[in-house]
Amino acid sequence: MGKMQNLNRRGFLRSSLLGTAGALIGTEAIGSSIRNIKKEPLIIRRKLGKTGVEIPIVSFGVMRSDNTTLVKAAMDMGFVHFDTAHGYQEGRNETMLGELFKTVPRSSFVLATKVAPDDIDRRTGEMGPGATKESILAKFDLSMQRLQLEYVDILYLHAVSARKVALAPQFLEALSELKKQGKVKFVGMSTHQNEADVIQAAIDSNFYDVVLTAINFKHSQAELLKEKIALAAEKGIGIVAMKTMAGAFMDKERQQPINCSAALKWVLQDTNITTAIPAILTYDQMIQNFSVMENLELNEQEKADLEEAKLVAGLYCDGCKLCVQECKKHLPVNEYMRAYMYTYGYRNYENAYAVLDTIAETSDPCRDCDACTVKCPKGFHVAERIGDVSRLSDIPRDLMV
Repeated sequence: MGKMQNLNRRGFLRSSLLGTAGALIGTEAIGSSIRNIKKEPLIIRRKLGKTGVEIPIVSFGVMRSDNTTLVKAAMDMGFVHFDTAHGYQEGRNETMLGELFKTVPRSSFVLATKVAPDDIDRRTGEMGPGATKESILAKFDLSMQRLQLEYVDILYLHAVSARKVALAPQFLEALSELKKQGKVKFVGMSTHQNEADVIQAAIDSNFYDVVLTAINFKHSQAELLKEKIALAAEKGIGIVAMKTMAGAFMDKERQQPINCSAALKWVLQDTNITTAIPAILTYDQMIQNFSVMENLELNEQEKADLEEAKLVAGLYCDGCKLCVQECKKHLPVNEYMRAYMYTYGYRNYENAYAVLDTIAETSDPCRDCDACTVKCPKGFHVAERIGDVSRLSDIPRDLMV
């Protein structure tokens, strides 16, 4: 098929999907065009480590989506791998997917969900008495009831930030038991803090099949991360990327967007990374992410956009924790910065609230300090950002999520 025909079809699909601003279009109206795209042998696919599962390089982060029509349209377009978690939308995310997936063949999708351990100190990784095997199994059982499935393809131990958590015997036992029962095909862990050490723990464990890790062009340890990812890939561990958009915007006012297509390409140019799971909320985002599946080459404008974004402090905090040592109050500054990114970059208030809940500090804990002693390597004005985001705790949740 000629290049002009491909372009014409994509143009038709784009106009059909988007229509008027904010319009929701049923899958029947766009089905034929999406099926045509699905037949084209243009999607780049990679194998997920030693699992043998082959999936497109861009997957669907379902985290905040509540629209079954959008997810079904993504399946028709060619998306295969869908990522959710026990805690997303307080369980409604899994329930929504369960209602959709019971209407399609089980072989038509690859599903990952995540279960976070209880009673873990996010600052130190120390585990309390509630960090048990039983808590993992109970949460997973509830997830399966919501999903209405006999098994999930991948189950992640969620939000691991310390080696001791990754290797905790009670968690390995829980994951191993579920795998033996056939309720989980492959086991993994997700990490968006202290990622290099967590990936090394996965390598040393000789247990995990998959690691879901934060990585992007603004990550201060991107090169070290790439080295660890390469080592993991050599061991047959499948690597899935998240936080690829580095906060999506460079400013609190959201007037300076990051070139998200370029950011996604930057991550996926590393062939040791199987796929990425950017959150998709609109048809526009879905089409934009789908286009990356066909070509990962960065054009000159995209290269320039990324270089410009590197020079700006931006919204993305990669959790180096140098700030915690410098803070007179030893506040979990990195957690506040993560909540700030969720609030102002992604408008993801649910995740911001979840992070603030773990901090258990009063609103604006910096207000009685004469001067901030933290010198963030990224150039964040820490006290100002903590003051801004901590106010979220004073706003009733039902007004925000």
